[in-house]
Parts: sequence; C-alpha cells; structure tokens
Amino acid sequence: MRFGLIAHRLHRQGTDCGLLRWLRVAEPVVNGLQLGLHAVGGTFDAVERYGLLDAFPTLVRYPNGFEGGLTRLVSHIVGGVHPSQALDGIVFLIDPTDPSSLFPEAQALKRQCVIHGKPFLATEAAAQEWLEIEGLHAGLASAPAAKAALLQAMPQQVVALIAHDALKTQMVEFASTHFDLLSRFQERVATGTTGGLLNTMAWSRGWPQGQPWVTPYRSGPLGGDAQIAERVLDGTCQKVIFFEDPHVARQHEADIQLMERAVCSASTRTTCMNSPAMAWRWAEALKA
Repeated sequence: MRFGLIAHRLHRQGTDCGLLRWLRVAEPVVNGLQLGLHAVGGTFDAVERYGLLDAFPTLVRYPNGFEGGLTRLVSHIVGGVHPSQALDGIVFLIDPTDPSSLFPEAQALKRQCVIHGKPFLATEAAAQEWLEIEGLHAGLASAPAAKAALLQAMPQQVVALIAHDALKTQMVEFASTHFDLLSRFQERVATGTTGGLLNTMAWSRGWPQGQPWVTPYRSGPLGGDAQIAERVLDGTCQKVIFFEDPHVARQHEADIQLMERAVCSASTRTTCMNSPAMAWRWAEALKA
C-alpha cells in the first residue's frame, strides 16, 4: 500500500506541527502495514529537517508542488504512466487559508480520489483514524484496542450524513446496512432531502415513529452545508460522511467548499469521508 503525503506550510512548521504529530503517532501502524509514503518536496524536507527520516526509511521524495509534485500525485492516484506508480490514497493536511488549497492541482487531486474511491484525508484527525481503520482490516496487534477506542468515542460524537442527488439512494443503503453502527452516535445530522430519506428509512427499521433519527437542516443549495459547517467549527460535529458526486456541476459549489474548509479548520478533531468507498471500508472495519 502506498499513500501520497502533503502538508501545507502551517502543518509542517515547528516541532509540534500537525505533520510531525501525525507521523509520531502513525509510525508503528505505518511500519506494521508496510505503508509506503510518497511526499511532495516541502513535506519531505520537513520530515528530514526535524530528524524523522530514520523512522520512515522508505519515504520517497516527489518534486515540490510548483515543480509538478502535486500533478504527479494526481497521475499516480489514477494509476500513473506505469502500474508501479499507482497510489492507494492521499494524506493532505490542508490549511484552508493557504491559497494553494484552491489551485487546480489540489482540486484535481481530491476529485480523482473521490472518482476512484481512494481515501483523501485532509485533516490530522482523519489521517490518524484512517490508519487505525487500515490496521483493523490488516489485523494488526493494535487493532482490537483501536476498534474499542473508536467505538467508545461514538456516543460523544455527532456525524453528518450528506449526499448529492445521484448518490442519495446509496447513502440510504449505506445507512440501512450500518444502522446499528450509526445509531451509536450521540446525534446524526443531514441536509434537507437526505435527512428526510434517512428518517423514513429509520422509521421502517423500527426507530420510534415521529422521532427523527437524523436532525435535518436545509438542503445544500439553501444553506444546509453552512449550517453543518457552523457545527463543525463549534466542535459539535466531529465526523462528516459526504457522498460527493464529482461528475456534475454544482450550483452551490461555494457552499460545499465552505463546509469542507470548515472541516480543515478543525483539523485535530474532525474527520471527513468523501466517497461511498471510504464510508463502507470504515464501517466494515468497525462492525461487530
């Protein structure tokens, strides 16, 4: 397994920056999974500067972003020019105030991860949790304790369930299949139509009639994404499961980016899954 690794300047400056915090926690799982990390220039240089190269001897250096490093990562997410170049996911610790987060290369990197069902992990919390999920699938020795900790945290967490029109049926199927797991959360929230569909599903599953299984907000185009973004920023929504359709133009693209940038602003406490493939792999790892 091979992951691309990028960290904006905010996350790679100082001995307690997000990149170094994640690498220190990740080291045993990275080594246990034999996970190859392929870092864009500035990120690689930070790992070297702070003396962690010995802990990650297989770390590969890509060119700097402005020299084509991000473009190469996009190519390798879709399979690369040669099969040996293919990457299985991306850890991209994003600073939402960094203008490069809106550059075409960064947008294309995330979009291609969604299209190909590969993890795009844009926060420190998401990168840490996803390693634990992969460790569960691989049966690492640390897996039972990691699973217990993830399940134990759910009753104190709120999850947002969001799906674009073409993927609403898939969201209902996902939520129905993993109903018991999702019901562990303290609260579930959703945007407009998705919330209505999920509540109907829950009532058909025996959830008390008239008692919402999810708290529905406005539809995305009418401001629901902004309402969920506010909860993320307030620390009252810790996980976003977002079935994003990358193939259609969205009239409310700015609202979607607003919500995603709010998630990145809460990097140490919020996780986001952008595709059905990610959500199913997460849920399968945690099912009883």
